[in-house]
Amino acid sequence: MSKLMKGLLALVFLSAFTAKAQDTDEALGVKDTTSSTTKVKLDGIAAVIGDYVILESDIDKTLIDLKNQGASTQDITRCGLLGKLMEDRLYAHQAVQDSLLVSDDMVNAQSDRQIQQFVAQLGSMEKLLRFYKKPDVESFRTELFEINKLRMLSEKMQSKIVGEIEVTPEEVRQFFYNIPEEDRPVFGAELEIAQIVKSPKAPEEEKQKVIQQLKEIKQDVEENGASFKVKAILYTRDDESRANGGFYSMTKETPFVKEFKDVAFSLQEGEISEPFETVYGYHIIYIEKIRGQEIDLRHILMIPEVPQSAVNDAVKELDTIRQQILDGKYTFADAALNFSDEKETKFDGGLLRNPINFDSRFELTKMDPTLYNQVRNIKDGEISRPIREDDPRGGPPKFKIMKISNRFDEHKADFAKDYLKIQELALREKQFKAIKKWMDEHIEDTYIHVNVDNRDCDFANNWVKE
Repeated sequence: MSKLMKGLLALVFLSAFTAKAQDTDEALGVKDTTSSTTKVKLDGIAAVIGDYVILESDIDKTLIDLKNQGASTQDITRCGLLGKLMEDRLYAHQAVQDSLLVSDDMVNAQSDRQIQQFVAQLGSMEKLLRFYKKPDVESFRTELFEINKLRMLSEKMQSKIVGEIEVTPEEVRQFFYNIPEEDRPVFGAELEIAQIVKSPKAPEEEKQKVIQQLKEIKQDVEENGASFKVKAILYTRDDESRANGGFYSMTKETPFVKEFKDVAFSLQEGEISEPFETVYGYHIIYIEKIRGQEIDLRHILMIPEVPQSAVNDAVKELDTIRQQILDGKYTFADAALNFSDEKETKFDGGLLRNPINFDSRFELTKMDPTLYNQVRNIKDGEISRPIREDDPRGGPPKFKIMKISNRFDEHKADFAKDYLKIQELALREKQFKAIKKWMDEHIEDTYIHVNVDNRDCDFANNWVKE
């Protein structure tokens, strides 16, 4: 696992380091051992980017972590890793300069979610600490906090750079036709997939039971001073936020469902919402802090119990719908429109959309493993038997019947047929150019020192200023 090194707080003004070469060397822990110009490196610093330090050991640890995660390191060089670490720290450094701050609660919430995932994968906290060679939970959590803080600052800065970049149809056309025909990309085999979904419903009495529980929690906090955070730890069904007391930090651009955001941004600081419903269940929200366009909140999610009889009814109904399609009573698209519980697909004939680019095609080699396992044995023109899909948040499962609507063989890019993919490639190129321009400008304006042992690296960016 890579490690965020502590910043050099003394490295504040660029002029302080450019006035004298000797001052720079001393600030980096390199000093004269005699009256001659012989130097001895004391602390193994590989590079300094603004207020961030990268040690030589950081590069080693990053490489080890990549291997531990099963990544191929055959084409990864030490210089390449150092360059990537420097990029991350330049983004983070500039994010701080631009006041693109990340709250500690937001970082802790992310760290808690990761620890839960790690423990689930490895089986226990003891195995987790042993795997990462940490003596206790606190030291592991501290290191994870530093890693996540840097990563989230870096991501926030990158989002600011490319967030508003778009490409026009003319830019897409020019991008495509500027590629020589023999060099145009080849897209792998793809599928179009349609589905009809039935979601077993909880009876009204179960819904009212959950709503009443949430109202009682709200009352206990408001009238008796009970801790909303403790209540969330005890009662929420949202596994991602439970360990951190239901905490989320969000803006209006955060990808939460509309109902949740509408309620969150209608509340004042310190206010608790009435129970409300989303596709995940019933919630109450407590607004902890408002910082301009960003809010810190805690929420409690409760999910009404769905009886087995409702599950059985959903499967039986899908079997009936499937048989009616096979008998010619409905087309698959008509059945989706009339019977599917999934609003996102029912009005489009049940057609699934790729979440990456909202195209209707899914490339086999890039398909989500869960989706691939659901469709891999479905033949063209065939309709699957009901397939169970569990809710990762612990809610009731949903059931679906699926069909391969179209299959596309591997082919060279075609402007008309593959427009959305070509548009995505054109956007990436435009974003890459914006990032490169930003990098060049901020490398010039930021204090950067690369250890003499690393100055011969063939970096993608001009880290070794001439």
